[in-house]
Amino acid sequence: MFILAGLWERIGSLVHESAASPVENMQHRVFIASRLVLGVVGLAFAPVFIVLYGAPTLRESAILGLLLLPFAMAMAVSRSGRLVLCQAISIVGMICFATIAGLGSASLSGPAMVWLAIVPVEALFSANAALIVWSCSGAVAAVAGLHLARLLMDVPPPASAAPDHAAAVMYIAAIVYAGALALAGLKLQRVRQFAGQLNAAQYQALSQAVGDFVLRLDRSGAVVYVSSDTFDGPGLQAKDVIGRGLFERVHVADRPAFLKAVADAACGRSVQPAELRVRGVSRMDEWGNAEDPVFQWVEMRVRRLDLTLAESALHGGESVVAVLRDISQVKQHAVELEQAREGAERANYWKDRFLANISHELRTPLNAIIGFSEILGSEDLSPKEAAKRREYANIIHSSGEHLLAVVNSILDISKIQAGSFDILPEPFELAPLLDQCSKMVMLKAQQANIAIVHDIPARIDDLVADKRAIKQVLINLLSNAVKFTPQDGTVTVAVRPQGNGLAISVADTGIGILAKDLARLGDPFFQARDSYDRPYEGTGLGLSVVRGLVGLHGGEMTIESGLGEGTRVTVKLPLDCRHDMGTHSGRLAAIHTVPRGPAAAKALAPASVPNSSSMPIEMVKKIA
Repeated sequence: MFILAGLWERIGSLVHESAASPVENMQHRVFIASRLVLGVVGLAFAPVFIVLYGAPTLRESAILGLLLLPFAMAMAVSRSGRLVLCQAISIVGMICFATIAGLGSASLSGPAMVWLAIVPVEALFSANAALIVWSCSGAVAAVAGLHLARLLMDVPPPASAAPDHAAAVMYIAAIVYAGALALAGLKLQRVRQFAGQLNAAQYQALSQAVGDFVLRLDRSGAVVYVSSDTFDGPGLQAKDVIGRGLFERVHVADRPAFLKAVADAACGRSVQPAELRVRGVSRMDEWGNAEDPVFQWVEMRVRRLDLTLAESALHGGESVVAVLRDISQVKQHAVELEQAREGAERANYWKDRFLANISHELRTPLNAIIGFSEILGSEDLSPKEAAKRREYANIIHSSGEHLLAVVNSILDISKIQAGSFDILPEPFELAPLLDQCSKMVMLKAQQANIAIVHDIPARIDDLVADKRAIKQVLINLLSNAVKFTPQDGTVTVAVRPQGNGLAISVADTGIGILAKDLARLGDPFFQARDSYDRPYEGTGLGLSVVRGLVGLHGGEMTIESGLGEGTRVTVKLPLDCRHDMGTHSGRLAAIHTVPRGPAAAKALAPASVPNSSSMPIEMVKKIA
């Protein structure tokens, strides 16, 4: 049994590569195998005949030569793949063999005539109706020719043989009947083939409508059949996955899971699922170069294909069916859902932080307002000195202003995010506005002995923007710089033209910011140090308001900082924001972050003392 199986596999290696389908492959195998058997028999019969009967005559030599024709046809099919032509030549050889052998027999009922009766059966394996008809015609013509030749040569039949007329009629009837059976068998075969094709077409239409890619694989994972021409997800075609193509397109990390699913399905009957990354078709850029491969997520479900022994031999052994479905969008939605969940958790976290911080910021001035107002409203507790009462009143006033600033910041950031913050652009000089904003924070700077230095060119173009919004931006930046700068520090305000815009930077020699916190700066309610015992007051909204206002003007921000290395915030604004009005509503400005190291601390000092006539002299020197 193993020997026959080995011979059958060896014959399969002789099949021409043009026989791609399983049916064509089997037809070629059967033809080659039958012809090789006939050729071997012919080769074995020739020396035996010579030993028994001596040197053959011319007719006998022709018969022996025709016995070698099947072997030649088997080699011709293996080399060329032209099965129908070789079958036609074999049928002609069979008719010639029977005719030559029949010329030497005593009657038409001799054994050689049997070959003419099986000619139509031989033609049936060609699956060609025309060849069946021509083979029947040739066999009938051979019988008629032999009978006519015997009549012309007046050869009497033996006494024990049937009359030639009856034998000729019987052979012709047998040939016609065999031909009819062959045509009927061919018709039945084509009906079955058509039904199979119809089922395959319906199955393919169904799989295409569902969007799945149905494959048949062998135990090694090689694809032997594809249900659809294309797989829309990764953009693959049947030729891309046939054979080892699918395995080579599976991501290297997912190949063990792919092979395990195929092997487990081939050994059992359960469905084996697997999620794989499959490399799609390479896309070309505008210069015709292949871009980086893109992997799509695919869900594969594999099940064993139960076949009979004959079907298994026809399909090349045990097979499994794999259904591939594109799940890239499902994976993307899962990632987006996870990101949304994390974003919601972060928002909830910072909301809680904001509530904690804002309650801390509001509770302190409210306690002062309530406490000192109760003191002033009580005759027993109210101080008699007018100076003391004025001091308490000033504390109540400053606490109220602090509360108002906090509320205004919350309202401003809410309006900016909602897109309802209206800007009214107008041309104005930037230098006087910088002087005004610096004077507003000067008192606090004097208390900490902090110098505020201006580095402004003598002549700069007017800025067309919302003056009130730009003033708020400068006050917030200066306030932050003064707040986070220790005693005897320096705050530098610099302005530089950049193309069609201006770059306004506020640098300090303060505590700086950790690199890990730089990416979160500008987010609402975020503070680099948000614990209750932080040494600096504030809600973390100042930089968020700056980011929103700069975004409304179509600008961007750059933050350079490092722990202990100071901070520089640079705002880049277009000279005329009217060109971008309406296109940046509700948009936050982009923030570029640059971490600083110890070597960058020297860059905080101004390169030279500015000579702007609009800058007060007290701004240049350290405020004592």
